[in-house]
Amino acid sequence: MKILKFGGTSVGSVKNLNIIKDILVSDQEDKIVVCSAMSGVTNQLVSLVDNIRFNDTDAITRNLHQLEKKHIDVIDELIEDQEVRNTLKDGVSSIITEMFEISSQKYSEIIESRIITFGETLLTYIFSNFLNSIQVSNILLDAKEFMYVDSVENPNINNVSQKLKAVLDSNSKSSIYITQGFVCKDKLGQITTLKRGGSDYTATIIGAALDASEVQIWTDIDGLHNNDPRYVENTQPIAHLTYNEAAELAYFGAKILHPQTVSPIIGKDIPVLLKNTFDPEATGTVISDRTHQEGLKAISAKDGITAIKIKSNRMLMAHGYLRRIFEVFDKYHTSIDMITTSEIAISLTIDNVKNLDDIVKEIEEYAEVTIEQNHSIICVVGESVIKDKNSYKLFEILNYIPVRMVSYGGSNNNISILVDTKDKISTLKFLNEKLFQNRIEAVV
Repeated sequence: MKILKFGGTSVGSVKNLNIIKDILVSDQEDKIVVCSAMSGVTNQLVSLVDNIRFNDTDAITRNLHQLEKKHIDVIDELIEDQEVRNTLKDGVSSIITEMFEISSQKYSEIIESRIITFGETLLTYIFSNFLNSIQVSNILLDAKEFMYVDSVENPNINNVSQKLKAVLDSNSKSSIYITQGFVCKDKLGQITTLKRGGSDYTATIIGAALDASEVQIWTDIDGLHNNDPRYVENTQPIAHLTYNEAAELAYFGAKILHPQTVSPIIGKDIPVLLKNTFDPEATGTVISDRTHQEGLKAISAKDGITAIKIKSNRMLMAHGYLRRIFEVFDKYHTSIDMITTSEIAISLTIDNVKNLDDIVKEIEEYAEVTIEQNHSIICVVGESVIKDKNSYKLFEILNYIPVRMVSYGGSNNNISILVDTKDKISTLKFLNEKLFQNRIEAVV
């Protein structure tokens, strides 16, 4: 069994849906196909949630009518058979009616989660019926019946496995199953999400649950590149990455992957293939537990970083002081990305400022706290990266860009620096030139 995931751009038009159909037909192995919402739809649903929050009934009506029209237009263009077309339109209208009923309720986080997962529901309903209409037999699965992850950060793979196998056993045998990405249920059985970009994560959770032969993630780019092609010219796709390398790059900003994508399959020897929907023959990137080459592989950047400096002349070296600091962040469920220490100060970074005021208030009881926002972490990744003969060139950045922090040692795969976000693009371009463009050895 293979798991194939197609993102919002891949399913974003009638032309693209036909491309996906051809990809599915060309592969004879049994597969589960995980689909995102059409590009732009989740943003529209987030806007709808705001309408619900402020009880703006006129905006709710406009938003839902626009959403219905968008999907009806797809049906009109995609489906040739008039009877099938009418049936699908009725189905979409029923889904929209359900959304109207939910939207009339008072806002809550549960209502928000229910609303923003309808994009995947609409797309998979249309796509599954389209395939059946052209004799590409498939079965549509409702992810809410088996994606009981309990915790987004630490999904219960055994639970998902048991429920998914039961769902598969209760359906007729098929070589193609279609289901929704992004949506899941928590430990209370409430509908929630795997956060933006979470369809990648859905695919690897399902892959781990079924011990799949491989997971394919189809996007609009031919694999993971060695730098961000949105800002840097002449980037190159990387043929092979280890799980650890991919995890570091995803966590530190590589947009092609959800940050937790590889975590469910580490230790299961399930390769992840990053493929280009619009160039299926391109090699792409293979992520596995095999190290094909050590050294520098890629650079990624994570924005929205806040640097926190904690200074105390009296207590820094006292026993238990660091624990006391970390307990504050743990209390407010706030993860730390980077940390460095000196004799009298600690510098660390976070990407979630939801509880920053409360954190600062507690720490200021025994230390001086300085906050610096609008920073970016630039992450240079590769197995045994420090052994690469070109690694020293990274530190030439100190001659040109003000660097706030440097971190190495927590992982052999990662050297991270913190810069002001206004310097991010300059830093990416500088490092690309120094580390990749003039390399003696090719990056593979």
